[in-house]
Amino acid sequence: MESKAIQVLAWKATKNIVNYCDDLPKRLPLAYKKFWNEWKVKEPTAVHWIPRTERWKRDPETGEMSLVQNAPIPVLYPNQHNHGIWGGEGVVKGFQKRKPTIRRVAHYWFPLLKRSVVYSEILNKHIAVIVTDRTLRLINENNGFDFYLLKTPACDLKSDLALKIKRKLLLALLDKSFYSEDEERKEEVFNKYKNYMLPREEAEWYGLSYKEALAKLIREEVEDSKPKPLKIQFRMELLERLKEEKEEIPSLPEEKSSSWVSKINPFSSKSDQPST
Repeated sequence: MESKAIQVLAWKATKNIVNYCDDLPKRLPLAYKKFWNEWKVKEPTAVHWIPRTERWKRDPETGEMSLVQNAPIPVLYPNQHNHGIWGGEGVVKGFQKRKPTIRRVAHYWFPLLKRSVVYSEILNKHIAVIVTDRTLRLINENNGFDFYLLKTPACDLKSDLALKIKRKLLLALLDKSFYSEDEERKEEVFNKYKNYMLPREEAEWYGLSYKEALAKLIREEVEDSKPKPLKIQFRMELLERLKEEKEEIPSLPEEKSSSWVSKINPFSSKSDQPST
């Protein structure tokens, strides 16, 4: 009898945990959902193929009109691309016919990877990273590594490393946590990149993977569920009330002292002394 009761309790606890896990993604904030749409839903820039802008095309031999179908080339992104910044390039899988008399064989086209060093002006750091020629060209076209990351959407950056660095840039702009010893240089860098700032909540959720977002949500919910001492709440309410009362009370003009001490004070002016 006791073992059956324990099984029932264990089943209920497991059911609650499963329901909690099922409802967890639904409670993710809109800030992360916005980033997810930019990262996974938005159509990335075509890299390995050239999309056609016209809707119809004419066959040059028969003159027949047909609808243009923009079918993107399937691209593979191995786990190694998360440790570098490939500029949207990936591994292209296809077929190659090397001889006319032999059947085609599967072939993979890999991007040309190289180790390079990039400089982040906001973080004031040199970063050694694996890049492609397209990445270096995009950095030069955007006039710097920071501009390239801030201007490029997440669907084109793709790699975890690029998104993590972009998140650090966004938080550094919000906190102004750079060039603390040189205020003039800090204002110069801030004014240069301030147009790419995001709200605090969006910046904190930007660049997180799905598992990292769930872990962050659980930490925040656990922190909010902790009981807080009432004295902290009462102290904050008292401070707010005192601020409101201080703003409501008008400042009274100071009255001149007319005591007998002012009459015998040798350092007081005649205008300050009361008339007899």
